[in-house]
Amino acid sequence: MHDFWTRTLVDMTLRVDGPFRFRLVVQPLMATVLAVLSGLRDAKLGKPPYFWALMADPAHRVALARDGWRSVWRVFVLAMILDVVFQIIVIHKVYPGGVVFVAFVLAILPYLVLRGLVNRIASRLLRGTGASADHQKERFP
Repeated sequence: MHDFWTRTLVDMTLRVDGPFRFRLVVQPLMATVLAVLSGLRDAKLGKPPYFWALMADPAHRVALARDGWRSVWRVFVLAMILDVVFQIIVIHKVYPGGVVFVAFVLAILPYLVLRGLVNRIASRLLRGTGASADHQKERFP
């Protein structure tokens, strides 16, 4: 297991300066756009912050995970494809664990963090303008 993390960290440094480095900006940016759109939708519907609800509400966890996956799966798959191509060109070998890890960091992580943050900010702004009731019932997908 130690070898996996050492190799992954070394390979990560190659990704910063190597070919396809544009994706280190583009893929998190795409995930950010999707998270902002989903977070704004959640705020308008009076839903709780996404990641918090995903972790704290087991009754709705599957529905929430499906909703998030529907939003971000294309970015995740694209991140995996580009990382496989990168590994073939630069490392000359494909490490599936590294592919999934990189795709998670570039696509899923920004989405998870930002969707809830945008929801909180938008909810407060909506409450401040009177567009949303203070005690609106939380609704889930």
